[in-house]
Amino acid sequence: MRDSDIGRWTHPATVLVATDLSDLDHLMPFALEQAGETGARLILLHVLSSAAAISADASGMPYYDTAGALETAEQMLRPWCEVAVRRGIPCDALVREGRPTYQIAAAVRQFHVDRVLLGTRSRSKLGKLLIGSVAEQVLRSVNLPVITVGPEAHLPVDKGEERVVLHATTLRETSRPSAALACQAAATQNAKLILLHVLPPIDVMERKGMPTGQDSAAMVELRILAEMTGARCCSAVEPVIAHGNPSIEILALASERHAGLIVLGATQRSAFENLTRDRTVYRVLAHARCPVLTLREPQAFPEETQAEATAMHR
Repeated sequence: MRDSDIGRWTHPATVLVATDLSDLDHLMPFALEQAGETGARLILLHVLSSAAAISADASGMPYYDTAGALETAEQMLRPWCEVAVRRGIPCDALVREGRPTYQIAAAVRQFHVDRVLLGTRSRSKLGKLLIGSVAEQVLRSVNLPVITVGPEAHLPVDKGEERVVLHATTLRETSRPSAALACQAAATQNAKLILLHVLPPIDVMERKGMPTGQDSAAMVELRILAEMTGARCCSAVEPVIAHGNPSIEILALASERHAGLIVLGATQRSAFENLTRDRTVYRVLAHARCPVLTLREPQAFPEETQAEATAMHR
């Protein structure tokens, strides 16, 4: 990955906000804050589905009212663009028809987007974890940072506390780009970067005669990564080892340290091709109390070290 990629991702010129309109009130405060911090232009995109354009005439007969649906969507987007412009943030509203994932990808290419911002859902009425089909497809398809804002996410209340960016790493070689991105994000926000690696439960490792916690091989690797990463972006970096379920430990530490951003790298194999087998990224996206920046990593290949295998195979 080129340094120029990291630079444009941490200081985006254009941020695409993909919205289904129902999440505008929740998404836009985050979008406005990010644009204000980075000087980015906002593009608000709503993709109109066929079902949304169905209306009924005076006799109750359904008909396809594209013009009416487009006008309604534009009316809902326009006030937020006006808010942005009043804050000195360039903003454009865009409504398109078609498949949401295709139109989002097309807009990314057309406007040279550096970051995508979208919302997620947490649980259905049946208790099934959901991040929303569009969000899931976007995560699979774009090769740039995607920031998801879950239903439990909220903007931090400034109480003079230290700002924190939390990066959960598998310690794979392919995780280096996301670590670099996390460090640059922390430097941009004048925040401390916490590098977290989650090992299996202590009793499991002890039964196998493996060192745990501060004495683990993973901690040695994590300290090396912290030193390398901190030197690259001149930011304070704290390595942390935890034991247990990765998603639980990530969410718990983010809550405990009041993280303003969680950064995750996810391989296609572990996080995108088989969400039912590995739920770490999935659960964090659905339940984080702050935005989550996800960067798709290159495909990982067979041989794994102990440190590589722990967080992504639970």
